[in-house]
Amino acid sequence: MNKKNLNIRFVKPITLFFAILTLGLTTNLQSAVASVEDTFQTQKIRGVVLDRDGESIIGANVIIEGTSTGTVTDYDGNFDVDVTPGTKLVFSYIGYETQVLAAANNMRVILEESSTTLQEVEVVAYGAQKKVTVTGAISSIKDKELTRTPISTVSNLLAGQMTGLTSIQYSGEPGADAAQIFVRGKATWENSSPLIQVDGVERNMNEIDPNEIESITVLKDASATAVFGVRGANGVVLVTTKRGKEGKAKISFSTSSSALVPTKMVSQATSYEYANFHNLVNELDGTTPVFSDEIIAKFRDNSDPIRFPNTQWADYIMKYMTLQTQHNMNISGGMDRVRYFISAGAYTQGGLFKEFNLPYNLSYQYRRFNYRSNLDVDVTKTTTISFDVSGNVNNADRPRTGQGSSGMIKNMYYATPFSSPGIVDDKLVYAATDYSDLTMPFVGSNGMSYYGNGFSQTSNNALTADLSLNQKLDFITKGLSFKVKGSYNSSFMVYKDGEGGAVATYTPVLQDDGNILYRKYGENSDVKYTFRSGKARDWYSEASLNYARSFGDHSVSGLVLYNQSKEYYPGEYSDIPRGYVGLVGRATYDWKNKYMAEVNVGYNGSENFAPEKRFGLFPAGSVGWVVSEEEFFQPIKPVVNFLKLRASYGIVGNDKIGGSRYMYLADPYGVNLGSLPNRNDGWAYMFGIENGTESLGARELARNNPNVTWEKAHKQNYGADIYFLDENLSTTVEYYKEHRTNILLRDATAPGMLGFSTPYANLGVVDSWGWEVSLKYNGRVNSDFRYWAGVNLSYNQNEIKEMKEAPQNNTYQYQKGHRIGARSQYIFWRFYDEGTPELYEKTFNRPFPTHPNELRDGDAVYIDLDGNREIDANDASRDYGYTDDPEYMVGFNFGFSWKNFELSTQWTGAWNVSRMISDVFRTPFYSAASSTQGGLLSYHLNNTWTPDNPSQNAEYPRPTWANTTNNYATSTLYEKDAKYLRLKTLQVAYNFDFPMMQKMGLTTFQLALSGYNLWTLTSYLWGDPETRASNAPSYPLSKTYSLSLKLGF
Repeated sequence: MNKKNLNIRFVKPITLFFAILTLGLTTNLQSAVASVEDTFQTQKIRGVVLDRDGESIIGANVIIEGTSTGTVTDYDGNFDVDVTPGTKLVFSYIGYETQVLAAANNMRVILEESSTTLQEVEVVAYGAQKKVTVTGAISSIKDKELTRTPISTVSNLLAGQMTGLTSIQYSGEPGADAAQIFVRGKATWENSSPLIQVDGVERNMNEIDPNEIESITVLKDASATAVFGVRGANGVVLVTTKRGKEGKAKISFSTSSSALVPTKMVSQATSYEYANFHNLVNELDGTTPVFSDEIIAKFRDNSDPIRFPNTQWADYIMKYMTLQTQHNMNISGGMDRVRYFISAGAYTQGGLFKEFNLPYNLSYQYRRFNYRSNLDVDVTKTTTISFDVSGNVNNADRPRTGQGSSGMIKNMYYATPFSSPGIVDDKLVYAATDYSDLTMPFVGSNGMSYYGNGFSQTSNNALTADLSLNQKLDFITKGLSFKVKGSYNSSFMVYKDGEGGAVATYTPVLQDDGNILYRKYGENSDVKYTFRSGKARDWYSEASLNYARSFGDHSVSGLVLYNQSKEYYPGEYSDIPRGYVGLVGRATYDWKNKYMAEVNVGYNGSENFAPEKRFGLFPAGSVGWVVSEEEFFQPIKPVVNFLKLRASYGIVGNDKIGGSRYMYLADPYGVNLGSLPNRNDGWAYMFGIENGTESLGARELARNNPNVTWEKAHKQNYGADIYFLDENLSTTVEYYKEHRTNILLRDATAPGMLGFSTPYANLGVVDSWGWEVSLKYNGRVNSDFRYWAGVNLSYNQNEIKEMKEAPQNNTYQYQKGHRIGARSQYIFWRFYDEGTPELYEKTFNRPFPTHPNELRDGDAVYIDLDGNREIDANDASRDYGYTDDPEYMVGFNFGFSWKNFELSTQWTGAWNVSRMISDVFRTPFYSAASSTQGGLLSYHLNNTWTPDNPSQNAEYPRPTWANTTNNYATSTLYEKDAKYLRLKTLQVAYNFDFPMMQKMGLTTFQLALSGYNLWTLTSYLWGDPETRASNAPSYPLSKTYSLSLKLGF
């Protein structure tokens, strides 16, 4: 049965029955008047009716045009009808576009979804509602948009798909590449992540196989999220997995193989470029260059690559590409009382770091096996039991460096190109400074820091289970039902570390005959294995009464729900479980689908707070008005087919506020019963004057606050849903405001000599606001060609209203009054030259300020904001630039299908976003060990102010070691514009249709080429614009080129 007909699956048996009855009567009337001549001309035309995904459509009408004669499709979507070849047949079904086709044998008819009717039901909190009656702010996508391109994590597919959702993928590390998502930006500087639920239970959606997902819905305003109480302030993401439908078993198989290539790598300078640029810095600083002409000549002609190497470390230790595979098989169907969906999938992703034939997995690799079984059983006509089991087993391999992938990337960029030629004749060779003929000034570090340090492997076995009972209570009153549900989540982790495994290193020694021998250092050592384990477990339960009924033109519904959860082994005080408990209430009313009202209430408690502060009431209300149903609107209804106005207001909470777990308990004390004072963290009290006595005792470590409670978000939302062009063009517009109070912080206005840290208190305030626009269009040229296009645009802004910061001298220094994440930085004006002081005085009407060091040509000049004629800490402002989180997010998607050919694309973009470059990305020759003998990135060569390139448009000031405090200070010069437009996905697919498919039982046979992150338009030079160029750089993001096969039976 078709996966998309959730709203109509219960009418199929009735539709099928009445269709057969009606057509049977009309067929008898037609046959009574049929002529013998017509009988000889007719043939039995057979065929099958499917949807775009190859699913059979049961009960579709097949009617001879202009008559009432015809038939309906069976449970396999098959039909046969006696007509003359070439006769026009009309194919129709609820929720699909009607098609008129000429009769021919072995017909394969594809019905396309209607532009609006299949969207009549939306998933909402703890249930579903007709879309026309929804008054909250909701965005959703269906399964088709999630499986066009094979990707490991679901969150990476959401970018640009829905309004109000910000998605930033910072890392491409296998198994840790999930995007960070926010709903309507950040409204707090603490935890801004949304609540994510899978089938109504808080779970990790990034470990789910995308082939298991039916839909993803984002709840954005208070009306939609108030029922989640203390967990709904940051928005809610609802993931709904697929379920079986009554009908013949359907088998779906998909497989793909992909090549992954880094989107953009930062290139490094060659040895020759490095030496010349290093000498240049010395010359500009007035010091002696250290690289001799002979050394530079060796680097230039590469005549001695072992002793004077030129190793581009990114190219040497990283692969050009790696492989990814994804496979899934699922079966769904059902009988009269049993429905099922069973799925199994496997995913593998290789790493980009080379392993160099070591006897263990050294590169980043990830493997995951998913399984799911969703079962629904109608025990009686009024009782349904559902039992779901799912889980995954995943393994991740990585080098054992203690620094993670960002440390490896950073060490690679810290390395000098002449430090090592790499592995030569199975030997790890390091360059030396003390050659017999030439002396190198230094060699620096090399990019092989992960080689020979062992490995780490993480294995995780996760299991989830849901058991629910749904009982109709029509014997009490029609429309009443009771539901009870219990859920269990567990995972068991095993950490295997291979420590040691060091390898001997060698340095080259030039012989008199010109041959090279090697001096050995150290010995190879064996790997020592250690094991650790961890576990996680939690459960969730709920019980609810639901009521939904119509009385003529009036429709009402209600929900009362009790839920509670328990999390075992939390991160803090792991031996004490963490608990939630809550009551949920909802009531809706609509009249003729014209006037709607909804009230939601959440009454929740969190053990994070003191008993008297533990529970809170979170109400929200919303109204809707379908203006297009009014009498006065009818003259323009042919143009504007549908118009609904919506408004909502409510209060939602957030209990993930930072701080410690039990901030409300009595003040903690530290007791010293044995340690000597002033040693080993010992302390004591001193008594006496001349002959003091030390008395061991206790001291107050901190002050707690019993009044700590949750954040509160006061949310407003105003929206409009509009349809044009026979409902083919749909538009949604939203405007929202939020006032977030009670944000947790430490009061920095208190004196700093209290003897303890000030307690946490709910003192912070943030305002946020924004708007969203989305347009979707579905069109058709003829029965063979249809097309679609969509665009969504989101804008989000916020401002800190109160943060209780330490006193500053100027308002622009405070975070208060600025966007969350606004940077404190000097305001770069220009590069210094002899005319700069005079120009400064003319421009700012004040004397030229002194800088931390004496300025030379090409040095950075900053603006004296406070007018004290000196550049100091008081000139660092938060008024300028953007943040890491984009203010604007845009998504485009368009495509078309022509006969069996289909093309679809999705684009994403962001602007008013920046990245602050630092570390080796900012300062040439920088590393953790040295500021003069570290790495050099190639963009320093062509984008730095030099005497030969004295441009005011350069990206970097004069390179220097003498004036680093000035030239490399955090300033707007190093805040780089990171806006981008990206081709996120592209798919070209062909749906085969040949006579043998029916005999083979094939309903779907699709071959597709697809890509992910294929092309990016950006002015950002320092790698991928989504990643970080800082002291914690990102594992490279990947372009993905995939070949996929989908089969349906």
